[in-house]
Amino acid sequence: MKYLLIILITLCFQFSNAQPDSLFIKEKKVKYVGPQWKQENKGTVDINQVSFTNWNSGGSTSISGLLGLVSSLNYTDKFFNWKNNVNIRYGINKQEARETRKTDDLFEVNSNLGYNPNDGISNWFYSARLNFRTQLTNGFNYPNKKDPISRLLAPGYLFFGGGMEYGKNIDKLSFYFSPITLKATFVLDEDLANAGSFGVTPAVLDSEGNIIVPGDKVRKEVGVLVTNSYEMEIIENINVKNQVSLYSDYVNNFGNVDVDWRIDFDFKVNSFVRATLGSHIRYDDDVKTQVPTEIEGEFDEAGAKVQWKQFLGVGFAVDF
Repeated sequence: MKYLLIILITLCFQFSNAQPDSLFIKEKKVKYVGPQWKQENKGTVDINQVSFTNWNSGGSTSISGLLGLVSSLNYTDKFFNWKNNVNIRYGINKQEARETRKTDDLFEVNSNLGYNPNDGISNWFYSARLNFRTQLTNGFNYPNKKDPISRLLAPGYLFFGGGMEYGKNIDKLSFYFSPITLKATFVLDEDLANAGSFGVTPAVLDSEGNIIVPGDKVRKEVGVLVTNSYEMEIIENINVKNQVSLYSDYVNNFGNVDVDWRIDFDFKVNSFVRATLGSHIRYDDDVKTQVPTEIEGEFDEAGAKVQWKQFLGVGFAVDF
């Protein structure tokens, strides 16, 4: 709950420090220019490298890279606003005398459809949202590279629901509330499904460890979803984007909130070169941790823990 409290305080800070004219648009009719489609593509490359030669303090030579691609296709007309994007990221790290390791892996699809019955006068929209995300390659608990802890579509997450959204006419601010949102968790790998990974029902075993009933490969939930995104320029060439998602299932432990909170700073050097600093926090009660037992190679399930990822990189960005 302390992480939820921190998020709520952050949201209040955003609204309290925003300029009134940036949050609310006077209700006046904007001249209609007809239906419009807009496509944007952005590719990024971030590289971090450190090298040592006869360095008396010691150290390990390493290099890491992160590739990113964001493609969006958006539609607007007198009543509708439809935003679609695909986000792909993949990062690796190679350190001296150590195997290559994955540092980031994401495939995400978003589609948001908003309807404004007031001919664009109001900033409130009836809205429907779809979000799907998974990863592209196997994930491991390094240095163990024999037993994957995640795979393509294991897990995969699908959110779909409808509600109300404020801020579609304000590009930098969005607040969305959905009282009915379906969350589906896919674990399409047989071994991970049988183990009950990511909250699916595990396999039923007999006394000798043989599978009687295979584990479920899909877990379905229905709950409430609240999201907020806010983007601003702190000073010239330094932008920050905050994205928060809060979800609670009505049936299983209502009030237990799944948190997805990301803050990204973008430091622009010129049209191509930029630096990024990001923090990503997740908490999902269905994703349990494991602790080793006295028997080598065997683990016991432990409770869910806060997941945190931090990134700092310098690289290139190209719009096309």
